[in-house]
Amino acid sequence: MVTQRIANPFIPVRFWAWPPRYFKMDKKLLRIASDLKNFHYIDNYTHKHKLKSKLCGDEIHVYLIVKNNKLMNFKYETKSCIYCQASASLLSRVSINKETKKLKVLYESLNKSFLKKSDLKRNWNKFLVIINKSNIARKDCLMLPLKAVLKALKISC
Repeated sequence: MVTQRIANPFIPVRFWAWPPRYFKMDKKLLRIASDLKNFHYIDNYTHKHKLKSKLCGDEIHVYLIVKNNKLMNFKYETKSCIYCQASASLLSRVSINKETKKLKVLYESLNKSFLKKSDLKRNWNKFLVIINKSNIARKDCLMLPLKAVLKALKISC
């Protein structure tokens, strides 16, 4: 017996084949976002900042310990999408023991990376997994953690 799909006049045709089969979340992005090693609050921070995206509602709290213009510890708490979570996780792992001035250079080069292939230094190359042309629609989500860090350090971005 062959079954036919009966059209329901209350459900639009475009929703009959939901979820789309062509949509795949990048597994590398999921793996980066699931690393929650630095996802918590610290009491003895030297710098902190809370930033909320006006477009999508992502919210991030950044807690930093800075000594001699070096980022010694980086922790964060976030209520956000997977893109912001992955960016914060990657930034918290890579930026420890780096000079605070280099974070501004990172911000500028990552901003350029959305449009063309960027020449990031070896230490920052891990960001190219999540920051590329295919994720340009989520640029604000991906850059939110870095903006929060720069504002916590009072560096203009």
